[in-house]
Amino acid sequence: MEYNNDFKFDLSRGKIGEEHLAKILEDKTLEVKTDSWIARTQNIAVEYESRGKPSGIATTEADYWVFVFDGRYNKEVILIMDTERLKKIARDYHSRGSIKKMGDNNTSVAVLIPLCELISKV
Repeated sequence: MEYNNDFKFDLSRGKIGEEHLAKILEDKTLEVKTDSWIARTQNIAVEYESRGKPSGIATTEADYWVFVFDGRYNKEVILIMDTERLKKIARDYHSRGSIKKMGDNNTSVAVLIPLCELISKV
């Protein structure tokens, strides 16, 4: 990668990222999940069942899933992921048995994906 200590050069490179993000957000559907446990567990929970029925990632029609990191992150960190990629990773962790009951009265079931693993698979 070419190095240049010039703000105008950096700005033009930054605009490429901005345009890519705009394409993600424009005319796409997003499923937004706010997770206050990420900081404590270092896992992302991807729900796939609630009250004995498919839900969450199993039924979503969203193009992208958005995780808003709450808790000590104060909603200042956001991860946007292509839904199909997330489904593939979630299936892998589900097959490994990385699942947890959660939610009100433990009526939901989610796949737990370690945040560091999720990032390394991107």
